[in-house]
Amino acid sequence: MTVIRSAITNAILSTIEENGGTLKQPLNDETVLLQSGLDSLGFAILVSRLEDELDFDPFSLVEDPFYPTTLGEFVRFYEQNQPR
Repeated sequence: MTVIRSAITNAILSTIEENGGTLKQPLNDETVLLQSGLDSLGFAILVSRLEDELDFDPFSLVEDPFYPTTLGEFVRFYEQNQPR
């Protein structure tokens, strides 16, 4: 498991728990983010938490907007757009 994947997975679990939600299914690459237990506010909290932890926000680094729907897309987006 990569550092980014681990950070994302841990942040998702923490965000769901802290917002009183429950994980609706085991996390894997096909998990639909908004069906995982995260709502849109939870997703915003997740991105903010990841920026603090990873020291970058790929959504502000890319020119074209991207809206990942699955955990796999989300992880790949972070991995492919991390500062070098």
